[in-house]
Amino acid sequence: MPKFLAELQRRNVIRVAIAYLAVGWLILQAGDVLTGMFELKPAILRAVLLILLLGFVPALVFAWVYELTPEGLRRDGEVDPAHSITHLTGRKLDRLVIGVLFAIVGLLLFDRFVPGLGHTPAPPAPLEAAGTPADPPVSATDARESIAVLPFADMSQARDQEYFSDGLSEELLNLLAQIPQLRVIARTSSFSFKGKDVDVATIAKTLGVTTVLEGSVRKAGDRLRVTAQLIRAADSSHLWSETYDRELTDVFKLQDEIAGAVVEALKVKLLPAQAVSNHTHGTANPAAYDQFLIARQFLRRITNTDSVNSALKALDAAIALDPGYAEAHIERAVAQVNLAIRADDDTASTAALQEALASANRAISLAPDLAGGYAVRGATRSIVDPRSPETEADLERALALDPHDSRILSRYAFMLDHVGRYPEAIVAYRKALELDPLSSVSWSALGMSLIADGQFGEARRALGRALELNPGWTDLYQSIGNAELLDAKPQAALDAYRRTSDNLYSRTGIAMAEHSLGHAAESQRMLERLIAENAGDAAYQIAEVHAWRGEKDAAFEWLERARVQKDPGLLQMKTDRALIGLHGDSRYADLVRKIDEAR
Repeated sequence: MPKFLAELQRRNVIRVAIAYLAVGWLILQAGDVLTGMFELKPAILRAVLLILLLGFVPALVFAWVYELTPEGLRRDGEVDPAHSITHLTGRKLDRLVIGVLFAIVGLLLFDRFVPGLGHTPAPPAPLEAAGTPADPPVSATDARESIAVLPFADMSQARDQEYFSDGLSEELLNLLAQIPQLRVIARTSSFSFKGKDVDVATIAKTLGVTTVLEGSVRKAGDRLRVTAQLIRAADSSHLWSETYDRELTDVFKLQDEIAGAVVEALKVKLLPAQAVSNHTHGTANPAAYDQFLIARQFLRRITNTDSVNSALKALDAAIALDPGYAEAHIERAVAQVNLAIRADDDTASTAALQEALASANRAISLAPDLAGGYAVRGATRSIVDPRSPETEADLERALALDPHDSRILSRYAFMLDHVGRYPEAIVAYRKALELDPLSSVSWSALGMSLIADGQFGEARRALGRALELNPGWTDLYQSIGNAELLDAKPQAALDAYRRTSDNLYSRTGIAMAEHSLGHAAESQRMLERLIAENAGDAAYQIAEVHAWRGEKDAAFEWLERARVQKDPGLLQMKTDRALIGLHGDSRYADLVRKIDEAR
């Protein structure tokens, strides 16, 4: 064995191996930089690596078999040992390796300290050009810096301050969203990575951002330690990091400090007279703020009415501590809207909506420049009548005050949907998804708006994205079925309807799809089941089936029942494509007039 190693050394095989690896590493490093500079495809770099790997063993074999002589390459066995110059060749190889190592170090330093090289990410493709709405729908003209604020980790000893760390993260998100030059991802999307082992680069790519803010919170008594770091997504390098030790009474000032430091690190040029300031929290009382955060945590995790009532209890405590706390009144209105939606009867629902309006009005009177008050009042009014001028005025005012809030954009789009302004609604939903790309609710709403606008292919893709984000949401198959049915694909529609939960909506869809397939008996059987089991709460859906089958008299009979029963389905009557066959009938205009007068 020692003799073999000595022979390897004499023939410079070991030196060739070292030189080969050094030169190969240099080529890969240079290729990595050039790939970033000229936006070359990563496949090119992989091909170079493959070629280098394939060439390694042949290079060693070549070094063993051949020797470089003054007369050129000759087989080693043909060279007289007395005239061999392998020792001179070895020195040249040593100098080559040293030179390559210096070049690698220089290249690494150049890439590290010269800006603009290597890893500048391309902006995400716009929705219209992406080929599928599954991609983050970021506008191609949006040149703003972008950031996702991840939920700060609770590092408190008892791990019982999650509500506080989440609240701090959300407040920072809201502060940064004040900067027009900064695109800030909404809470729904950025918090979706909570508790998951996902690296920053993957998170950034999924959300379509260039930077990520993360950190931790340690709370002990009245002392607070917050660690925050801003990370560049392209290479996971730290743009800024800081640790803050504060009294709990300084939490609002601390939020301002962190937000200001992030803006400075991003070098965002602020507009004249603009400052990052937490003027929206509306309280100087730490105890009230603590109750507010507890309430918001309950509202983020609503599972039943008890969750809402727990939130209301905490909000009432916050308002008792600080009656002028505008944001607490806004969250109280949100909680009341949730109670109204979950109410068992109309009386309880109406009472909760009145409470929500009262809280929203109080918030507006306390903070007329705060978008949230108008947004929740508009959302409350939209439940009663999304077509009312007051609903539109509230949501437009909220949007004017905060055009970068995805929730306000979604509520505004919902209102546009209900008045039949589908192109505008689609634009608003897409803007909301730029800020909240992982919201299955917004993808679903976009899909239904696209259906109403006749864009069935785009609708299927949007609904498919919603289902991908929320696989357990099987009711989405109902909307997918609607898109297929209206696109004259009844078999695909039937398959989708059968995959949704067995409820009155799936039965409605199956009855219509079976009719379009020419299965009259199957359609009638499903309609009779719908009437037998759901006549009391599905008069509108029964009318849809009759209208789809061309049975106008029966359709109007059930629409009249729906009017008497105050069926909520009537809100979509003017824009429902299943009823298009009724529009030319005088009875349709009479029914629309009666419904409008009742409002």
